[in-house]
Order: sequence, then C-alpha cells, then structure tokens
Amino acid sequence: MSFRDLRNFTEMMRALGYPRLISMENFRTPNFTLVAEILIWLVKRYEPQMVIPTDVDTESDRIFFIKAVAQFMATKAHIKLNTKRLYQADGYAVKEMLKITSVLYSAMKTKQMALGENIEEDNNKFKFDLGSRISDLKVARQLASEVTSKGASLYDLLGKEVDLREMRTAAIARPLEINETEKALRAAVKEVLESVEKTKDMLSNVVSDETSLDNKIEKKKQELERNRKRLQTLQSVRPAFMDEYEKIEEDLQKQYDTFVEKFRNLSFLESQLDEHHRLEQERFEEAENTLRMMQHKLREEEKDLMRNEDSDMDEPEDEGSDSDMEECRPSKPRPTRNGVVAGTQTRESHVLVNGLTDPCSDLAPGGHVPVQLFMVKSILDWVCFHYSRRGDSVIRSSSCLIDVFVRR
Repeated sequence: MSFRDLRNFTEMMRALGYPRLISMENFRTPNFTLVAEILIWLVKRYEPQMVIPTDVDTESDRIFFIKAVAQFMATKAHIKLNTKRLYQADGYAVKEMLKITSVLYSAMKTKQMALGENIEEDNNKFKFDLGSRISDLKVARQLASEVTSKGASLYDLLGKEVDLREMRTAAIARPLEINETEKALRAAVKEVLESVEKTKDMLSNVVSDETSLDNKIEKKKQELERNRKRLQTLQSVRPAFMDEYEKIEEDLQKQYDTFVEKFRNLSFLESQLDEHHRLEQERFEEAENTLRMMQHKLREEEKDLMRNEDSDMDEPEDEGSDSDMEECRPSKPRPTRNGVVAGTQTRESHVLVNGLTDPCSDLAPGGHVPVQLFMVKSILDWVCFHYSRRGDSVIRSSSCLIDVFVRR
C-alpha cells in the first residue's frame, strides 16, 4: 500500500459523495466492515437495482459477499478484482477498490465537462466563426471515417457473439473448484522452482567461468610484464654491428645523392642532344628544299636557253651562199641526249648533269657564269662536308649530290 493510492482513494470517495469521512488510518489494520460498506455503496452507485447480500458475520458469508461483488464488477463493468486482496481488508484492498472508484470518478468528470461544454455552447450560440467551423468539419470527417471502421469491427464481433455467449455463460456459471486451482498453483510453483534451480546452476557456472577467466587474465598480465622487461633489456643493449650499419647507411646516402645528380645531368645532356639533332635535321631539310627550288629554277633557265638556240638554228640562210661556204663555217654546237653541249666535254670535272656547268669553268655558253650556279656549288659543298663528318660514305662531292637530286 502506498500513501498516494490511499490519498487518491479518499479524495475520489469524497468527490463521489460518500457520506462517511474516510481517514487514512482506517486501513492500517484489517477493517472488513468498512470495506464491505464501501463495496456495497460503490455497487449501488454503479447499479442501483442490484441486490447484494449484506450479511458478513461469518467467514462463509464474507467469502460469498466478496465473490458476488467481484462477479458483478467483472460482468457489468469489466473490472477484474483480486478477491484475496479484498478479503484482507487492508491497504491492498484499497488498491482493488481504487479500480472501481477510478471508473466512477472519470465518468463524473466526463459528465461535468459535457455540462460545461453545453453551457459554453449556450453562451456562444450567437457567435459564428467560419475558421472554427472548417476545423470542426475536418474533425467531423475524421470521426465519420472512424465510426465507419468501428462499426464494421463491431458488426464482426456481434456476429461472433452467438457462439461466444454460451461459452461465456458456461464459464461464468461454473463454480471455482479448489482442487483444480490447487493443482494449477502447485504446477506453477513447480515450474517456478525449476526455473530457480536452472538460474542457480547458471549462476554457479558463471562463478566458475569468472574464476577461470580471472586466472587467464592473471597469466596474461604476468606474460605481458615479462615481455615488457625483455623489451626494455633489448632497447638498452646496442647491437655490435650497429656502428657498421650506420656507416654503410651514410655511404649509401652519399652514393644515392651522386646517382641522382648524374642521372639529372644525363637526362639534361640527352635532352640537349635531341634538341641538337632536331635543329640539324631542320637545317638539312631547309637546305634540301632550297636546292630543289634552285634546281627547278636552273632547269627553267636551261630550257629558255635551249629554246633561244633552237630559234637561232631555224632562221633562214642567205640564198647566195653555196655549199663551200657552209663547209668552211664551223659547225654550231648542239645539245646531246643528256643535255651536255656537244664538243664541250673537255674536262669531266667541269661538266654536271642535265647541262649544268661548273661555275669555275669557262666552257659555258655565252662566256659568263650564272651567280645562281655559284650559290648552288657553295651549298652543295657544305652539305657534302656535313655528311662526311657524320660518316656517310655515299655522298662525297657536290657533283655526286647533284646527280642524286637529279635522279630523284
């Protein structure tokens, strides 16, 4: 029994209108007369037409009275009461009676709140607020859906009522058999005792496991302490080869630095060499393009020169000249199939391919040396010198180089 339950019970009984003043000291000791009076008043308050025997003088009358009240509350109010606690008529009985008073007190408060709302509605019936009506409409829709679902579930439950009515009536009408109750209680006590024994066995096993774990922990601690001491000993002792190892490590670092420096220098020199080769290749290609252009230009000039000579040969001769005069006249040089003028191959070193003459030769037609041929000669000499330095044994002179370009 708690002080709060006793206080709540007395306050609820006073609010419900119980005529007698209930003190908190009334239930310090068993008081069955007061408990019977309160139970009769609560039953009459819940159902005024209910008839309950009020004779509680003997033990059998008291037992019959408690059973009748418990059965009535179970069937009418769906309140399950503990008959043993009610029969004790002390603070534990107050807890059981508090179940009935709580239902009656909540019903009274609900009625008072409904009356207060009716009065408030009467006072505010001339006031109209559209916003409140909209919220009420939402609540009404929600309640309508709930009413539909509740009605469906109630319909299903009422359909089962026909089958359950007989079972419920038989269960209520069946008297409580002491032998069966005692048998069930003994079985429950036996199960509880078995569970207690199992729990004790588990606790004993836990104690043994705890002891074994403590021993293992102690062994691990000792092993850890030994390993720590060994580690400290190893850290304090310097190996014999440590000095040599440090010296070799320093030499290795120096060798690595030297290797890195040489590798960087080698990479730089390789990049410079690649750049030099690229520039030489560009120069050679540029010289080759220049030679091709000059060769093409010289061929054009040679063709123009040959056209002029052909036009001179085709001019008509005088009619008065005879054959003797023609025989005495020196024959005009004519170009051969290779393009070299016939009668001019006095020196092989001064004659080039396709009729090109050496700038140093005085056998060129017209007795003058073109400036372009002199420039070609200079460029070809430089190219031959460059290839001779690179070890190329194919191109050895400017004449050979000209022959190579002409064949291409």
